Amino acid sequence: MNVGQEILLLLKEEITEIEYNRYIKQLIYDYKKSTSDMAVFYAPNALVSNWIKNKYTEKIAHLFEIKNNSKVSVKITLKNQIDKNTIQQKSEHKIQHSLLNPSHTFDNFMVGGSNQFAYAAVKSVSEKAGILYNPLFIHGGVGLGKTHLMQAAGNVFQNQGKIVIYTTVEQFLNDFIRHVRNKTMDRFQEKYRKCDVLLIDDIQFLSNKEGIQEEFFHTFEALKGQGKQIILTADKHPKKIGGLEKRLQSRFEHGLIADIQPPELETKIAIIEKKCELNKVKLTKDIINYIATVIESNVREIEGILSKLHAYSQLMHVDITIEFTKNVLKDQLRENRANLTLDIITQNVAKDLNIKPSEIRSKGRSKNLVYARRIAIYLCRELTQNTMPQLAQYFGMKDHTAISHTLKKINELIENDEDFKVKIEELTNKITSSS
Repeated sequence: MNVGQEILLLLKEEITEIEYNRYIKQLIYDYKKSTSDMAVFYAPNALVSNWIKNKYTEKIAHLFEIKNNSKVSVKITLKNQIDKNTIQQKSEHKIQHSLLNPSHTFDNFMVGGSNQFAYAAVKSVSEKAGILYNPLFIHGGVGLGKTHLMQAAGNVFQNQGKIVIYTTVEQFLNDFIRHVRNKTMDRFQEKYRKCDVLLIDDIQFLSNKEGIQEEFFHTFEALKGQGKQIILTADKHPKKIGGLEKRLQSRFEHGLIADIQPPELETKIAIIEKKCELNKVKLTKDIINYIATVIESNVREIEGILSKLHAYSQLMHVDITIEFTKNVLKDQLRENRANLTLDIITQNVAKDLNIKPSEIRSKGRSKNLVYARRIAIYLCRELTQNTMPQLAQYFGMKDHTAISHTLKKINELIENDEDFKVKIEELTNKITSSS
C-alpha cells in the first residue's frame, strides 16, 4: 500500500461512508508523479474532481503533513489534463506554503444582497493588502462562502508574488503542538510571521485554548506591526465567541467586520446555474428553481445535490427530470424538513401576507383569507408528511376532499401564473431556510 492509499484510508475514518464510497474511493494516487511537496491524485471525471477539490484537498494535505511532517500541495486532476507546468507549480507552492484552492476566485463567486458587503470588503482588501481593513473579519453560517471569498483574495495575492499562508485554526494548533514537541518553535514563528498574507479559517475554535491564543496574539501583533494583511473567518461575531481573550476580541474588532447571510432565492438560483455550468450538468429551469427552494441556508449542499443527481442519472441511464429530482432528493428533504410543523408554516405565511395565523385557520371567506389559506395548505402538504385528513382537521375543513379541491386550485395557479409561482417559491425558500 502506497502513502496516498494510506492517507485516503485515514480520511475514511473522518467522513461518512457514503461520501467515501461515492467520491474519495474513486481517487487514484500517482506515486511516480508525486513528490515530497506535491501529492497527485487522478479523479474519474470533472464532477468528482471539482467536488473533492472544493471540500477535501485541505484535509488530505493536512493528513499528509501529519504523516510525513512536511507541507504538501494536493493536485486532483483528470489523467489527460496533466500539464507541462506541474514542476513550476510545485516550486511555487513550496515557496508560498499555501493550500489555496485555485477554483476559488472572485469571478465565480455569486454576489447577492446577502453577501454583497462582504464581497466588496474582501475585493477591496485584495487590491490594497495591509492598507484597507486590517484585519478583515468575515462571519456567517456554514457553507455560505466565507472560505471561498477568503481564498479568492489569497489567490489574487499569490498571483502578485506575495507569500500567502492559508490555514484553519485546527491546522494552526496541530502545527503549534508539533513544533513545541520538537522544540522548533523558532521555525513555527518564522513560518507564520514572515508571510505577507495570513488567512485563517474557523477562528471560533481558538475558544478556551489559552496557550494557542497567546501564540496567535503575538503572531497577529507581529504581522499587523509590519503592515501584513490578516483575514479571518468565524461562524459568529467576535463578541459572541465565548472563551476568547479580550485583547484578541479587541484586535479583531479594530479592523472591519463583515457578515454573510443566507442567500435569497435569486442568488441560490444563480449559484446553481453557475455550478451546473462548471460541472457540465444540464438541468431545466424548473429543476433549478426546485432545488433552490428545497435547499436550506447551507449553499454547500448544492455541490452535493448536483453530484448526487449526476451519479444517479449516469448509473440508472435516465434523464434528469423534475420527478426524478424529487425522488432522488426525498430522503435528504425529509431530513432537512424534519423540524417543520404546520404551525411554523402557517405562521410564516401569515407574517408574509400581514395577517394573523388564527385568521388563516378560521372560517373567514374574504378574498385575502382564502388566498392565504390556500397557500398555507399547499405548503403544509408539500413541506410536511401530514395527510390530507390531518390537514383538513388542522385548517377546520369538512374533510380531505376540501383539501384536495384547494390543492387542485393552487396547482392550476402555479401552472398558469408565473408571478404566483415565484411567490410560492419565495415562501418555500423562507420557510425552509428558517427552520
